[in-house]
Amino acid sequence: MSTVKVQTKAYGIIEVDERQKVTFPSGLFGFESVKDYVLIDAERQPFYWLQSLEAEHIAFITINPFLFRPDYELDIDDDLVKEIDISGPEEALIFSIVTIPPSGPMTANLQGPLIINRTTRIGKQGILIDPRWKTKHDIMEELKLAGKEKPC
Repeated sequence: MSTVKVQTKAYGIIEVDERQKVTFPSGLFGFESVKDYVLIDAERQPFYWLQSLEAEHIAFITINPFLFRPDYELDIDDDLVKEIDISGPEEALIFSIVTIPPSGPMTANLQGPLIINRTTRIGKQGILIDPRWKTKHDIMEELKLAGKEKPC
């Protein structure tokens, strides 16, 4: 197992398995020039950090959206799926970027999911046009509605 040292926003310098590296060839929306990241378990589950390898101050808290929205559906453009070489749902990791404001609810962006090929670790941020999926879904409220009132 090969490891790499990473300067993180949340934990300082840590060692991570090289298999935690994820590349977004087109970057993420608003961060198009930042391509290389590592996916790190957050101290509080079920969250993860998507930490830039290029700039320690760029890191995103993410969550699997199916945990609080079991009805979540990804109607993704075929070109995007081909671009990251995914032929079925079992080949993909799906994450939503979480926003934790100083006041107000913790929200997840279900309109712009991160789709990552499990094998190649190449990812892309999609845009869903389904009106059910917004950029700010209140995670705790969604958990209550899904009947999963266990706090994150």
